Amino acid sequence: MATIELAVLDWAIIVLYFVAIIGIGLYLRKFTKTGDDFFMGGRKNSSWVAGLAFLSANLGALEILGWTGGTMKYGMFVSHFYWLGAVPAMLFLGLYMMPFYYSSKIHSVPGYLKLRFDERTRLLNAVTFAVMTLLMSGINLYLMALVFKVLLGWDWHVSMWVSAAAIGCYITLGGLMSAIFTEIVQFFLIWAGLFLLSILGVMEFGGIGNVMQGLPSTMTSLWATTGDASTNAMGVTWLGLVMGLGFVMSFGYWTTDFLVVQRAFSSKDLRSARLTPITAAFFKMALPFIVVVAGMVAYKLVLDPASGFKLPPDPSDPSKLWNDAALPLLIVRYYPVGLVGLGITALLAGFMAGQAGNVSAFNTVWTYDIYKAVINKKATDAHLVWMGRMTTVVGVLLSIGTAYLAMQFNTIMDYIQAIFSWVNAPLFATMLLGMFWKRTTSAGAFWGLLAGMIMSFSIFMGFRFNLIGPELAGVLTLSATPSDMTRNLWQAIWAWAVTFGVTVLISLFTTPKTDAELVGLVKGMTPKVDEGKVWLLGRPGFWAAVALVVVIALNAYFW
Repeated sequence: MATIELAVLDWAIIVLYFVAIIGIGLYLRKFTKTGDDFFMGGRKNSSWVAGLAFLSANLGALEILGWTGGTMKYGMFVSHFYWLGAVPAMLFLGLYMMPFYYSSKIHSVPGYLKLRFDERTRLLNAVTFAVMTLLMSGINLYLMALVFKVLLGWDWHVSMWVSAAAIGCYITLGGLMSAIFTEIVQFFLIWAGLFLLSILGVMEFGGIGNVMQGLPSTMTSLWATTGDASTNAMGVTWLGLVMGLGFVMSFGYWTTDFLVVQRAFSSKDLRSARLTPITAAFFKMALPFIVVVAGMVAYKLVLDPASGFKLPPDPSDPSKLWNDAALPLLIVRYYPVGLVGLGITALLAGFMAGQAGNVSAFNTVWTYDIYKAVINKKATDAHLVWMGRMTTVVGVLLSIGTAYLAMQFNTIMDYIQAIFSWVNAPLFATMLLGMFWKRTTSAGAFWGLLAGMIMSFSIFMGFRFNLIGPELAGVLTLSATPSDMTRNLWQAIWAWAVTFGVTVLISLFTTPKTDAELVGLVKGMTPKVDEGKVWLLGRPGFWAAVALVVVIALNAYFW
C-alpha cells in the first residue's frame, strides 16, 4: 500500500498544533509556582474543565485506533467497553469515592493509601503504578510511530522523539495545569476531527440501517449472544462481561487509576470534583458513535471490492489485515485537503493526550509517593516542584525506552489489558474495603494487595507459557479454550477476589486503626456532603441519575 501524501495546508495545520501546545506551556509557566499549581493544577478548575481533561487523558491510542479496529473484529461488543466498562464506574467514583479522595487533600491515589493504611501499602501501589504508567506511555508512543510510519511514511524515531519532546516541554513548563489545558484543546480536536468521519460514512451508505444491514448478529447486538461464549466474536459470556469488565476491570481503572482521577483533584471544590467524572460520563457514552460506527463503516467497505478501501498487512503478522489502520484510511477517503490535516492532527492529539496523562501522573506519584516518602522526607515545596520538572524529563525519556521495548511484542493490546489486571483490579478491592469497611487493617490491605497482584501475574504467565491446561483453564475462566479477552477478564476477577478475601481474613485477626484516625477516609466517619442549598441541576446525584438512565436505554436499544 502506498503511503498517504499530505498537502502543504495539511502540514501547516499539524505544525500549528505543535506550536499551540508548546505556547500554552510557556504561557502557563508563570502561573505554576507552588506544588499545588504544578501537580494539582492549582485546585481551581470547574467541573467542565476538569471533566473534559478527565476524559481526554483517557483518549489515547487504545481508545481511538484500537477500538475502531476492534469493531471490525467484535462489532457492537466494543460498546461494552464504554456503556458497561466505563460509565457505571465513573458515576460511582463521582458519587461515592470522590468525597474521600478530595476531602483528604491528597496529591495522588497512593497518598490515600498512606492515610488510610500505611507507608508500605502506599509504596507498593506507587511503584507498581509508576511502572505501569511508563509501560502504557511507551506503548502509546510505539503505536503512534507505527501508524504514522506505515500510513504516512514518517520515520519511527522522528515520530516518537518529536511528540515526546513536545509533551515534555509543555508538562515541564506548566505541570498538570498545562496538561489539562492542552487536553481540552485535544478533546475538541478529536471530536471535530473524527466525529465527521462517522457521519460521512453513514451518509455514503444511505443511513445507519444500511450500514448494519447484512452484518452477522454477532456484529450488531450487545447482549443477545452472550449466553454462550461460542456464539459471539469476543468469546465471552454475560457473566464474564458483567463481573470482569463491568465490575472489576471498569471500577478498578476508573476509580483507582491516578492518570484520570488526578484531573478531578484539580477541581475548585468538592461538588466540582464529584461532577468531574459524571460530566465526562456523558461524553464517554457518546464515543461509540465515533469508534464503533466508523469501525462498522470500514468493515462494510472492506467487504465491498468495488469500494477500493483496502487495509494494509498487519506489521506484526503480514498474513492478516491491519484493522487498526481503518481510522486513518477513512480520514483519507472522506476528507479533502485541509481536513486531512485536521484528522491527522486529531489522531496526534489522541496519542499525545494519552502520553501526557501518563507522564503527568508519573511525575506526581514519583515526587510525592516515592521521592518525598522514602528519599527526601524534608523536601520543601519549591524543591518538589523542581523535582517534578526533572521527573517529567526523565519520565519522557523512559517512555521512549519502553516504546522501543514495546516494538519487540506482537500482542500489544493483550498486554495493555493484562497490565490493568495486574495493578488496577486488585487495587480496587483494597480501595473498596478501605473506604467502606472501617475494620480493614493496614496488614490486611498490604498483604491482600500483594497477593492479588501475584495471583493476576501468575495466571497471565501460566497462559503465556502454556502451563495451564484445559482442565485448569475451565476452572479459572469457565472455558477450556478461553480467548485472550476472556483470559484478561477472568484474570482480573481472580485478582480482585483474592485481594478481597486475603484482606478480609487478615483484617479479622489484626488490629484496625482507631475511629479518630479514620475521619474523612471511611464511609460513616466522613461528614456528609450538604447539597441543601444547591439547586437540582447543580447536584451530582441528579446528573448521575440522568446518565444512568441514558446508558441503560442504550443497552436496551442495542440488545
